Amino acid sequence: MAVKLTTPLKAEDVEKLKIGDKVLISGEVYTARDAAHKKLLELIDKGEEPPFDMEGSVIYYVGPAPAKPGQAINSCGPTTSGRMDPYTERMLELGVRAVVGKGNRKPYVVEALKKHKAVYLGVTGGAAALVAKSVRKAEVIAFEDLGAEAVRRLTVEDFPATVVNDTRGNDLFIEGIRKYARGEYAVK
Repeated sequence: MAVKLTTPLKAEDVEKLKIGDKVLISGEVYTARDAAHKKLLELIDKGEEPPFDMEGSVIYYVGPAPAKPGQAINSCGPTTSGRMDPYTERMLELGVRAVVGKGNRKPYVVEALKKHKAVYLGVTGGAAALVAKSVRKAEVIAFEDLGAEAVRRLTVEDFPATVVNDTRGNDLFIEGIRKYARGEYAVK
């Protein structure tokens, strides 16, 4: 059974999550890839306000395909999260409570998630059309010049993801390898 989450997230919302938990997010989710992260932090370093309230926010690492007429958004599959590793701790310090992408994270990011009581959620690559079905509205709110990598506010309902790194420093990728090595995934 999936855990239902509504944004903005609070520390207690994510502290109860464990690696492997399925979640369904409703509310607002913001898109940002590496170019947008760099520009967001440059704004903040200049003393300017970011284009959205980062406290309790969820950032999805995605550059969606242009919407067709009648669509809120087109395919919106996750991008490789490791490209955001250099920016992640600063974003968490600013109040971001969950980040969403694909692939594993560097150990220092896992520690930062633990320190700041945040989670990393994974979305399966190749599930872009499925994920898009949960998006009710999408609008560019910053850095339109970045095209697909502009920051967007997505209004989502039951956006599906899986907890990959929890607030206790656990890592689904590492635990999966351990289970495989112990034969827990053996076909019987």
